[in-house]
Amino acid sequence: MSRKARQLKSAALRQQIIKLLSKMAKQQFTAFQISRKLNVSNPVSSIQYELNKLCEDGLVLKKRQEYYQWLEKDLVHRKSPGFQSEIYQGYVDMTRSGAAYITGTNQPEDIYVAPKFIKGALHKDLVTVELLPRAKRRKPEGRIIEILERSIHQIIGTIRKLHHYAVVVAVEPKQFPEVHIKLSEMDDIHDGQIVRVEITDWGKGQNKAIWGKVIDVLNEQDENEIAMQSILLSNGFEIDFSEEALSESRQLHKLINEEETSSRRDFRQIITFTIDPASAKDFDDALSIRPLDNQKFEIGVHIADVSHFLREQTDLDKEAYNRATSVYLADRVCPMLPEVLSNELCSLNPNEDKYTFSAVFEMDLAGKVYHEWFGKTIIHSDRRFSYEEAQECIETKTGDFASEINILNTIALALRKERYSNGSISFESEEIQFEYDEQKRPVSVRIKERKEAHMMIEDFMLLANKRVAEFIAARSQQEIPFVYRVHDTPNPDKLVDFAQFAAELGFKFDLKDRNSITHSFNKLADLAQTNELLRLLEPLAIRTMAKAEYTTANIGHYGLGFDFYTHFTSPIRRYSDVLSHRILYKNLTEIYRVDKESLEIKTRHISLQERKAMDAERESVKYKMAEFMIRYIGQELEGVVTGMSDKGLYIEVPGIKAEGFVSFEGLPDAYYVTESRYKAVSRFGGSDITIGTHCKIRVIRSDKTTRKIDMELISQ
Repeated sequence: MSRKARQLKSAALRQQIIKLLSKMAKQQFTAFQISRKLNVSNPVSSIQYELNKLCEDGLVLKKRQEYYQWLEKDLVHRKSPGFQSEIYQGYVDMTRSGAAYITGTNQPEDIYVAPKFIKGALHKDLVTVELLPRAKRRKPEGRIIEILERSIHQIIGTIRKLHHYAVVVAVEPKQFPEVHIKLSEMDDIHDGQIVRVEITDWGKGQNKAIWGKVIDVLNEQDENEIAMQSILLSNGFEIDFSEEALSESRQLHKLINEEETSSRRDFRQIITFTIDPASAKDFDDALSIRPLDNQKFEIGVHIADVSHFLREQTDLDKEAYNRATSVYLADRVCPMLPEVLSNELCSLNPNEDKYTFSAVFEMDLAGKVYHEWFGKTIIHSDRRFSYEEAQECIETKTGDFASEINILNTIALALRKERYSNGSISFESEEIQFEYDEQKRPVSVRIKERKEAHMMIEDFMLLANKRVAEFIAARSQQEIPFVYRVHDTPNPDKLVDFAQFAAELGFKFDLKDRNSITHSFNKLADLAQTNELLRLLEPLAIRTMAKAEYTTANIGHYGLGFDFYTHFTSPIRRYSDVLSHRILYKNLTEIYRVDKESLEIKTRHISLQERKAMDAERESVKYKMAEFMIRYIGQELEGVVTGMSDKGLYIEVPGIKAEGFVSFEGLPDAYYVTESRYKAVSRFGGSDITIGTHCKIRVIRSDKTTRKIDMELISQ
């Protein structure tokens, strides 16, 4: 008879894990496997928590695919007396010197790795790094122990033929090693051509050759096209869909049939419309509204039913998971799903019947929810609105469905007011938008406006996301593993530095408790609308905050002030939402639990892909901004200091948000930068420079290749 599983307290559970792993030091285990071997009834999440703590303590090493292993004694104990290794997992950010910084760890600062300790890791690879003794160094340094996952699988570069083989020199990233190509595989490929290469062999160790094969010749592509494709590939995103995935997508129309349609709740006779950017090609959310008795309304938040078409474990599903997100570059979108899905079958186009997964609420004008329903539906959008058209309806109270839009806006305003009163923070990052000529060269830059129509849609999406997460959390007394979108509290050290700098600009930031901090953030956001100096504090305030991520371990969403939050409303462009749809649907009629450990692995992958997509977007914007600023070379412009490093100042040109760099070496005075990075102090008694300092600059260089804009300071 097997022994009954028992529940252990934290300390006892930790000791049992240590005992198991140290005894079987050569083997690797997942948290789930450890649970089975220990025969405990503790949830797998509690074992995962203890494993994370043991990794932080330097006793356990995290391996591939969420496997853990006891650290060998000679790796744990270093020669320095009393020192124990600290092991972290993070992503490689290579520098041009061959050194790297490891980002994404739970260290307050990125970990520097010297070239001799890189161990063959490349840009954006997922690695484990061992923290070295600090000695007299101010900043953390480490050495890479293991490469867990390669990030880049294809590159674009220029081919050079040698005697026995050819090499391809990457366009992006610049520090990527040469890729070797066999001459026997180079029919009709000539020296100097620009090619796309797939990596076939990574080699081993620090100096082993990387081999690949040419899959495309790009000489007919223009400079911009090569740059944008290189940005995608260098961040780990494939440009093309596999033929298997495309073949599957072409068969999906068969899933639209009378039997499926009749099984869904029918909203086709209810007023429904979409509101999106004017340039949008896929529409993954729509709103419906129907008046009820007693001054109440039935509001439907209808989301494209991607999970109906994207069947689990198909080639199409695997490719969507690998991408995990659509990537929005400055001049294009690299979609998560093939066009037949994103723009046709799933897109909620006007005047077409479409399958949706809906969150339907019975509400009053004060935003109170009396009843909610989740389920599969079919809709027929009556009208496609751009944000500008919907805004005109709000402002003029006239136009198609103006009455319905204004009722929705009234409810949205009530939802927003309640959200802020419950601790939501109102910071919004400004986004820029380029206008292009026929060759996709930027001819103008503007800051995107956010008006009531934008916020109205956002409020209803937030409502749906929040209520779905709350529904799953309350569905059973025992946890149902789910995809939560979480946001941790701000970094305390960064907050203290920020509060001190804010005080110098005349704003008192109250750090007494969480409510005081939230109130201070919102007060700053309000004042910044009319105070230009305080507006400069907004991006600095955002930098104090943690990054939002996906996980099965819910800690709430600090920025929104929600205890439970998920992503449900954009499955065409986010795989996290596809997972949420699948889990929600299965739990509508029964209690269904996916394996939490495997789901956590998926959420980690999706979070990583999201960060890569954001990096790619920023790189594309920098490329286009550098291209745009070429016209200003030699001109004097107004500027404002927005950041600084030990080597110089970052200056932004107001209005177009172009950021350039002024080196300290070119200034008549000598400066050192304070640890907070908010002030450059003169060494010779001159004027200090702080973030927010207004100045005049001259643009001296703007390079698309490096994406750098160099400036010189004329006056401050």
